[in-house]
Amino acid sequence: MISTPLIEKARAAAVEALKDRTRHDGTPFIGHPDAVADIVDREIGLPEECIAAVYLHEASRMAGMEVKEAEWGPAICTLVDGLNRISTIKPKDTRLEAENYKKLIIQYSADPRVTVLKLADRLEVMRSLKIFPKASREAKILETLMLYIPLAHQLGLYNMKREMEDIYLKYAQPEQYRLITNKLKAGEKDREKLMAEFIEPLKSRLDGEGIHYKLKIRTKAAYSIWQKMQKQKVPFEGVYDVFAMRFIIECDPDNHQLEKDLCWRVFSFVTEEYEPDTKRLRDWVTNPKPNGYESLHITVKNKDGAYIEVQIRTQRMDDIAENGFASHWSYKGIKREETLATWLSSVRYALEHPDAGNPEDLPQPPSKEIFVFTPTGELRILSAGATVLDFAFGIHTNIGAHCVGAKVNGKAVSIKEKLCTGDVVEILTAKNQHPNQDWLGWVVSSKARAKVKQALATQEQSRAADGKELLERRLKNWKLELPDAMLTELRTKLGYTSLTAFYAAIGSQTIDVNTVKDFILKEEERHAASVEAAEAAQASAKAQRHYESKDDILVLNAKNVKGIEYKMAKCCNPVFGDDVFGFVTREAGIKIHRITCPNAARLLDLYPYRIQKVKWADTPSNSSFQVALKIVADLESAVLNKIMEVVGQFKASIRSFNVQENQRNGTYEVSMKLSVPSNLELDKVLSQLKVLKHVIKVTRS
Repeated sequence: MISTPLIEKARAAAVEALKDRTRHDGTPFIGHPDAVADIVDREIGLPEECIAAVYLHEASRMAGMEVKEAEWGPAICTLVDGLNRISTIKPKDTRLEAENYKKLIIQYSADPRVTVLKLADRLEVMRSLKIFPKASREAKILETLMLYIPLAHQLGLYNMKREMEDIYLKYAQPEQYRLITNKLKAGEKDREKLMAEFIEPLKSRLDGEGIHYKLKIRTKAAYSIWQKMQKQKVPFEGVYDVFAMRFIIECDPDNHQLEKDLCWRVFSFVTEEYEPDTKRLRDWVTNPKPNGYESLHITVKNKDGAYIEVQIRTQRMDDIAENGFASHWSYKGIKREETLATWLSSVRYALEHPDAGNPEDLPQPPSKEIFVFTPTGELRILSAGATVLDFAFGIHTNIGAHCVGAKVNGKAVSIKEKLCTGDVVEILTAKNQHPNQDWLGWVVSSKARAKVKQALATQEQSRAADGKELLERRLKNWKLELPDAMLTELRTKLGYTSLTAFYAAIGSQTIDVNTVKDFILKEEERHAASVEAAEAAQASAKAQRHYESKDDILVLNAKNVKGIEYKMAKCCNPVFGDDVFGFVTREAGIKIHRITCPNAARLLDLYPYRIQKVKWADTPSNSSFQVALKIVADLESAVLNKIMEVVGQFKASIRSFNVQENQRNGTYEVSMKLSVPSNLELDKVLSQLKVLKHVIKVTRS
């Protein structure tokens, strides 16, 4: 490893900070950063500040040493901070959320080289797996398979990737690993012999064409062979491309057309000499892969019937494929995201140009997402700018709806607190907490916004149902009506765009229900002097033309009364023989009220000009009249039958009969509707009910 004043200074600081630390095998812990630094220098080729960052990261992480920007500079501090953040990641279940954890590693890499340094660290850990306890070893190989091997592949660090894969297989499937590696060793001489036999009939033709080339045997890695064995369900011998013959043609790298011509010329020589399997032809020279990979692949059969994979490419193509300048995501089926692709390209650029300048000038990792954790270590991905409320709704709708705040990294915060990558969030809830309109301004995720809107709509529907029920009950008690036209006028006046919102305001007491009563009464007064006065005059004139005498009297049930519309008022249900008066309405003609009606006093005081004198005909017609009775009786079941027997003795019939038990008072409360021909029959019924044993009270509604 190279030695510079900066590296020596960083290592000395680490040695001092880690002097009391040892690894699992008892050796000094400084051996770990020494080995990682050697990988960073010799195998990857990163500059001195990256090597220094390796030492300072371990001193900071393990011993709490403060790495000051004034002493080490902003670039090194950025590298150390990123490595420290990544070291805090403890995947709960890597298999389920591998993609998310990979994104988190990249998110922590403000300097793109941080991820590369972490890969070097993980490679050293994998090389030293034997010193770790079994449980720790199993966790590390699983993390490596799911997180670090795919990252190494994405960055084009193929040698590092292959080595970590083979170490994984060695510990995860030791028998399979030994089987494959032993078979590879056992067949090494055979492959060398096969290569010599393969090229022999081609030498003269290639030399005669003046084609300069190298022929290599590319042996597949043990892990890759094992994967194919599993996928294709075949033994070792059933994997055709355990090795391949690779032609690497020397050619002017700037003359791409010549490169293509030479590749196809070599291809023609090979396929003329050996029987090709055209189904396995892959032409990535004429049409390179989107990731930049260029090569001709063909499988041929020799005279002994053995299948051999042949790869044909130029030196330039081979350099790109081997050194990782082209991304192999599509080639290996790894997911690609454009924002991630841009950043990973900057990593490769940093590797290829170690003296390119300030890393801050390079493209930075995507910042459209943040990564936060639950107290149990579960990883959650949210949009940048997400708040505690977004996080709560992301866990569960009910948790979001009852969220009152959170503890972020142990500190209590409000529900609108914005979160940052790496935060550990514990949601606090309360049963009496419910979403309100302000919450829509505190969430950024579409899911949370939709859930808040849904909760607000549900609350409004519930309040609207309560408000409507309350208003209807009060109107019934007041003996008032609220026509649709008047309701629309009131709703518009109060500024509510829908009936649901209007009823919800009543339900939440934003609107006092007495406001509705006052509006109805004022509306009736307002119309009295104009429209209603004219309607009353017109109705009275119409009635006057049909009176049997010149008196202002409406005779009910008179045979010669025609064209007069009148109805019995439901608020008091008059029957033949009651003392009654008529009230001229705007739309329902004349309504007949008992003089003892609960609304009588108000109508007589406010609208004297609309009052119509009424008398019954001399004899009742064949009509019947509805009347409502309320009876309170002792809690004796026999009394109910007695009540119905009394009614049956007279010219009255029961239309409805409802009973409620009042256990507190020990009484029955009976609501009964009767049909009677006159008040004479009604009086007979009432008098007999009142003297009935166990009957406490009888009233007419």
